[in-house]
Amino acid sequence: MEGALGENAPDSIPFAKWRSDFSRAFQHHLDRSTPHPVGRWLGTLAVASIYVLRAYFVQGFYIVSYGLGIYVLNLLIGFLSPMVDPELEVLDGASLPTRGSDEFKPFIRRLPEFKFWYAITKAFCVAFVMTFFSIFDVPVFWPILLFYWIVLFVLTMKRQILHMVKYKYVPFDIGKQKYGQKKTAARSTGYTD
Repeated sequence: MEGALGENAPDSIPFAKWRSDFSRAFQHHLDRSTPHPVGRWLGTLAVASIYVLRAYFVQGFYIVSYGLGIYVLNLLIGFLSPMVDPELEVLDGASLPTRGSDEFKPFIRRLPEFKFWYAITKAFCVAFVMTFFSIFDVPVFWPILLFYWIVLFVLTMKRQILHMVKYKYVPFDIGKQKYGQKKTAARSTGYTD
């Protein structure tokens, strides 16, 4: 009995070491990519394009694409929603301001941008791998799935936009006031040499 455990143990040790090394290297690359959102999203766009091309050329896997679309829509809702939803949770002053006289509280997402990017990228990679297995290629009439997804997207986004208007929050930096660098004393006073 001890010989059987002893024979399997040396095989599992190199695998555990390789897994640990791979995990450490993967986390290192994720950490290095954190301050580069444009590069990360361009990489995700490339992965998504590869998936779309694969699904187009194979002419199938509509259920996989539909599931991917629903998952991305779910992630988008989490990305656009505040961490504390004022409709669901009444907290001691930790909610979004609803009037102009309320104190400013920064918008904190329920799903941060990095986790949003990482989840979408993983989803496209998993969907791409699923296109190599015929068990996931269920024959369906794809226009119905597309129509249903569009209706679901429009209704969900309408509800989310109405929520944003009601509680007066904008989950994007677009249109927000930006503060520039201080002007030098010479420029602000008009004196030059």
